[in-house]
Amino acid sequence: MSERMLFKTGEATVFAKEGQYTDAMPEVLIGDVGGPVGQAFANMMAQSAGHTCMFAVRACNYQVRPATMMATKVTIKNSAYVNLFGGVVQSATADAVVDCVAEGVLPKGQADNLCIICLIWLDPRCAADPKLDHDDLYRTNYEATKLAIGRAMRGEPTVDELIATRKTIKHDMFDAATGKWL
Repeated sequence: MSERMLFKTGEATVFAKEGQYTDAMPEVLIGDVGGPVGQAFANMMAQSAGHTCMFAVRACNYQVRPATMMATKVTIKNSAYVNLFGGVVQSATADAVVDCVAEGVLPKGQADNLCIICLIWLDPRCAADPKLDHDDLYRTNYEATKLAIGRAMRGEPTVDELIATRKTIKHDMFDAATGKWL
């Protein structure tokens, strides 16, 4: 029997191609359905206003394993946003989870014992962009979700990496040394 996985976290950012608002920044929480992640997963079924949660499905009647709950980081304000979240982004997330199982990043033998919570960033400007590139939205979410899951499973970055790069890695949007937004 495999060791029980209680709590693993990961995140990733994949940037959009020029002129698009399709950056993807998922944050994932992976753990056993009988542990704290499973409890949080079940509690998410209650929904909260503006922050829709939904299972990652590859197609109608085709939910992925491990069961994956997607939740938005941004308040949903219109149906166009819902359609992107429940269409392109859901497809990309579901495909990334299945591919992580197929590639051995997620243990196939534990697929029914694990669950994933995936917080999704979908720029609100996407829904109003008449030139939105759906392929790029799929690409960024697929790649970022795979990266986030892989990092969670490998425990990256390690504490040693974080300490070693403490003075050399800077936040992408804020420079703490100067106090300036970038």
